[in-house]
Amino acid sequence: MPAVDLPAPRRGGAAAGWDPGAGPEEPSHVSGAGPGVSLRVFDAGLACCAVEVAAALRRFAGPAPAPGAGAVHVLVVAGTVTDKLAPLVLAAYRELPEPRRVLSFGACANSGGPYWDSYCVTKGADQIIPVDVYVPGCPPRPEALLGGLRLLLGEGGP
Repeated sequence: MPAVDLPAPRRGGAAAGWDPGAGPEEPSHVSGAGPGVSLRVFDAGLACCAVEVAAALRRFAGPAPAPGAGAVHVLVVAGTVTDKLAPLVLAAYRELPEPRRVLSFGACANSGGPYWDSYCVTKGADQIIPVDVYVPGCPPRPEALLGGLRLLLGEGGP
């Protein structure tokens, strides 16, 4: 059986804001994503993308890197961002220490996905925060998250 190509993550984004509501979850650390990478996940917790992010974290999680000036803080937005969740996503972004980057994971986080025309769905995370890398897919595979992180850090794609 031939190998299936993973969709290539792409760079992008601009955005503007909402008032913050609540803060991000505790950071998770991903081995193989580069030295000193601190991955802080805000997961909308909906269906496919939330499952794939959890699978990626279980598969690629490693010990926390030693604190240092080289740490990059990455916010992963996965799942459908609704208008009610948007202030929480913005709050998570604002609470990340610099340097911070944003990875939009999956069709719903990228553009609203199959729910784009719903009255309560934000048409992509980039409507509220700046997005540095988009990982396409519905849902993307766990390996695509690592590929997006590598792209984010300038190490190439998947």
